[in-house]
Amino acid sequence: MTVSPLAPHTFPVLPDISGVALSTAASGMKYAGRDDMLLMRLEDGGTLAAVFTRSDMAAAPVVWCRQQLAGGGTPRALLVNAGNANAFTGDGGMAAVEACCRGMASRLGCAPGEVMMASTGVIGEEPLDTTILAAQFDSLVAGVAGWQAAAKAIRTTDTFAKGAGAGASIGGRTVHISGIAKGSGMIAPDMATMLGFIATDAALPRDVLAALLAEATKHSFNAITVDSDTSTNDSVYLMASGRAGNPPVSSAADPALDSFRAALDTVMQDLAKQIVRDGEGASKFITVRVAGAADDDAARRIGMAIANSPLVKTAIAGEDANWGRIVMAVGKAGAGVDPRQLDISVGGLRITAGGARLEGYDEAPVAAHMKGDEIDIEVRVGDGPGGARIWTCDLTHGYVSINADYRS
Repeated sequence: MTVSPLAPHTFPVLPDISGVALSTAASGMKYAGRDDMLLMRLEDGGTLAAVFTRSDMAAAPVVWCRQQLAGGGTPRALLVNAGNANAFTGDGGMAAVEACCRGMASRLGCAPGEVMMASTGVIGEEPLDTTILAAQFDSLVAGVAGWQAAAKAIRTTDTFAKGAGAGASIGGRTVHISGIAKGSGMIAPDMATMLGFIATDAALPRDVLAALLAEATKHSFNAITVDSDTSTNDSVYLMASGRAGNPPVSSAADPALDSFRAALDTVMQDLAKQIVRDGEGASKFITVRVAGAADDDAARRIGMAIANSPLVKTAIAGEDANWGRIVMAVGKAGAGVDPRQLDISVGGLRITAGGARLEGYDEAPVAAHMKGDEIDIEVRVGDGPGGARIWTCDLTHGYVSINADYRS
């Protein structure tokens, strides 16, 4: 598999998170010669929050985890498999999740509802072969792995492992955040990302953790798109072990969390951008900024219309400075934009004003910008307070090839 040309040069050095243990294993269910299972364990006293896909076709593991978290319990472990999404698999799919969680719980000495599960792979296959997965449970419980090994184990069409970390302080006490994610195609999150697992040693109540995760998701995993398609399995988990021993915090709005909130944003945005940089067939990383909209929701709708447009994305892939496609995308968003207030800039070079092409517009520097691998699009649509930033990639022949051959 050829690594994306937009990939980072190296996997970052991520701190171990005290109170969170990682291990990986190879089930052989789909992939040969590589680990495809991950176990994350959270020691007593920790908390966990999660966000899930809003797809009506949510996969069995998502349904299971929603049910368990709604019960108010504290999960102790998260079991992940790559190669089979266990989505649209009927009652058998739910039975497979329950069997896996029950089997892992028996080894960890906890209740089945304290084991979460996440799966990724092809939709509509046979339910998970629980015998194949269960054969690795003992080695997962006994094993120890680092963040890079964990990131590699959860990949499907990903061409590189994705990780990010940061430090922060809460009440004068240093805390750490480490996270991994997987995703390359079927990327237009409607809650989170494909799969993301983030851990911190901070001591934070579950409701605070949930609020922080939801807010950070808006500006990270919910601000990316590769192909406009939302997965059935999207799940992001944030674990807090409490081992840092920071002073108690009871509200997500507490100023004592300012440093932590900024660090969490940094980690999640880094992971989100890596997913875009690994977009199937991607050759260019695109940032779309929208300003002047009626509100943030309108700005996001406009930004996503541009970022998801096949015509915009293919023009960028072909290095064609066809800014008229951006005009089209803004118009189809249905945000009530007055053409006379639409200003478009590409690469910092202004193109339009007053509802028409800027007088004296010179395409040459814009065309030169299009030849780079980092493309910046800015649109101002009025004088409103709404703004948004969306990250996406171009659409190439590589995307078609990967997805045409995905099951072969």
